[in-house]
Amino acid sequence: MNINLPEKWIWLDETTYPDSQTTVYSGFSEQKDYNGNYTVAEFRRRYSFGSAVKSCFLRLSADTEFVMYVNGNAVATGPVCVGGDFLYNDSPRPTHYATLLTLEPDSDTLDFFVRVKLMPVGINEYSKGHGGLMLGGCITLEDGSEIIISTDNTWECRKNASFIAPYKFDGTVKQGEYTRAVAVNNIWNCVDSPIPPRTEEILFPENGSFDVLPHEGKTVLAGFPKIYSGFVLLSIKCKGIVKVTVNCAETTEEGSREEFIFDGDCDYRGFQLHSAGALRINVQNLSGEGAQIRAGLVSTHYPVFACADTRTSDGAFNDVLDVCAHTLKICRQTIHLDSPRHSEPLACTGDYYIETLMTAFSFGDMALAEFDIRRTAELLRYHGGEMFHTSYSLIWVQMLYDTYMFTGSKQLLRDCKDALLLLLERFSTYLGENGIIETPPNYMFIDWIYINGISLHHPPKALGQTCLSMFYFGALETASKIFAELDRTALQNKYLAEAQRLKEAINEQLYDSEKEMYFEGLNTPTPENMLYGYMPQNVSERYYRVHANILAAYFGVCDRERAKALINKVMTDSALGDCQPYFKHFLLEAVYRNGLRNEYTREILNAWKAPVRECPKGLVEGFIAPEPSYYFDHSHAWGGTPLYSLPKALTGIEIKEPGYKKVSLSPSLLGLESADVSIPTPLGTINCSLKKGEKPRITVPEGIKLEQTSRSRFSDNTL
Repeated sequence: MNINLPEKWIWLDETTYPDSQTTVYSGFSEQKDYNGNYTVAEFRRRYSFGSAVKSCFLRLSADTEFVMYVNGNAVATGPVCVGGDFLYNDSPRPTHYATLLTLEPDSDTLDFFVRVKLMPVGINEYSKGHGGLMLGGCITLEDGSEIIISTDNTWECRKNASFIAPYKFDGTVKQGEYTRAVAVNNIWNCVDSPIPPRTEEILFPENGSFDVLPHEGKTVLAGFPKIYSGFVLLSIKCKGIVKVTVNCAETTEEGSREEFIFDGDCDYRGFQLHSAGALRINVQNLSGEGAQIRAGLVSTHYPVFACADTRTSDGAFNDVLDVCAHTLKICRQTIHLDSPRHSEPLACTGDYYIETLMTAFSFGDMALAEFDIRRTAELLRYHGGEMFHTSYSLIWVQMLYDTYMFTGSKQLLRDCKDALLLLLERFSTYLGENGIIETPPNYMFIDWIYINGISLHHPPKALGQTCLSMFYFGALETASKIFAELDRTALQNKYLAEAQRLKEAINEQLYDSEKEMYFEGLNTPTPENMLYGYMPQNVSERYYRVHANILAAYFGVCDRERAKALINKVMTDSALGDCQPYFKHFLLEAVYRNGLRNEYTREILNAWKAPVRECPKGLVEGFIAPEPSYYFDHSHAWGGTPLYSLPKALTGIEIKEPGYKKVSLSPSLLGLESADVSIPTPLGTINCSLKKGEKPRITVPEGIKLEQTSRSRFSDNTL
């Protein structure tokens, strides 16, 4: 709806609430005098129109987080996250977003109630530094007339003092009276969010409702069938003091925690996103009356409009695909998340790239991926092409190009071109005289694994240089393709030539011809002026591991015959070590790109079967504990590549023209008895049914040109 609605911001009166006006800019604040002034404010306004409301179009936002009710029903949470990095969090992000939604209330009144939390708590939350609420609306009545409404001093507000701190609620605190809201300067100037509001479902676990006798203590474990992302929901009926703690546990760990004190009936809905497979509810009834407890979760995620499916004759693979799809769903919020438990910002591009690929082959709705790409481009502009994780910033280039191939949106490339140039220019300054990456701010992120006590999260040069150089090579080649699509021939040729020079340098500097393998990096010392927490001093040992050799085959740093030999070594030589689910994505892609899918795809994917059997409620973060004390979460979609890699390997699909206008298929059963694969596209769903001993049955939507691939490349059930 193209309506120019007013953007008027209101907040609590400064005279009454002097300590509830300003806050830090980020939940990852580096400020030494951290004072977030944690505040929860409540706003209300009732509109009566004298005629039935046919529809209302609303535009709203708040600082830092809100939940809005209309006529008693929760209809939206927000605001949409601006993204953010682990760097530069002590100044406000340039952009703030407004949520758009349309309601059909079937009433002649609109009763608005908005609860707003001021202060970033999670590390993906961002503030402009001042409390505020903005709502503008266009109300269409049954007679066709329209009324414009907005937040102003006719709205009432108060501070809900029971929200005493993040994760702490004290119902014994007396509430103040509602007073008039006051106008505040518009420092937000919101941009409209291009994604819909999150969807919600209230879940009540088994055993979540129970009674507690007077002066009794009770602990109840209330389990869900799966791990969900959401907000704690608690309803209590009591007369007297009752203390409650709720731990949101995915499996057997303690989990995240909220604490409560009640003195009378209360309905509570939390603000902080949790990841929960069960609620551990501890109640101390200090009163002389019985208490009734009902605990639940407001499950929330980006809406799922449709879901394509892959089914095979191997039931364990089907279970893996189901767990991957569910975990992906709960990680899709107003940005992609690594997991609802960690809720990291857009800095974790490696995670979100894989989640984007998973989405393309399951839910098919790429709007969130496109939005993440644009928000990451803004970070790159804001930081002069720099992001905290060096390799992840390079993976953004591949995410940009692949999303373009899925959607056909050339505007996405145009919108991100300047950020891409900033990123590549910055990395060109990291090259040494030897032609490879020598002076980056760090070599992270490689993998969530330790080698001889050294973390590959932020490794020294000897364990990170080759991989980072190869990621840069991949970014240069992909940038050349992007500029070709934009008809920028000079830039296309420039980056293709730079990629070729880097490829030659990698093979000259980082390939051991005697061992016929790439090693992980040089042993030359790192200058003292470059050392800091995420750039350790280099080590003297030369490392031969799976990571560099997987990437060599994945990016095509070597010819196909050498790539095949490297993959064979990775698959057979245990001395090269192992990698986590994240990096196995690149291995599966390397196998696919080098014509080895029939040999190795199922063997690699088998690694997911045991952890899914162990925990079918959500996807485990890793296969190998990086250190004895580390507890993996089970809501981590970065390892969900089977949702993408298996249907891709079964169909042999390759997108020949952006937006799936032309594709090639070369189906293979990979040794299975049967498989049915559906792949969503902007033009409809591609369906491929495979059965041993029979020709593949393929249906392709009108508008997609199907190109058959030569039999010589693939061997089993090929077109």
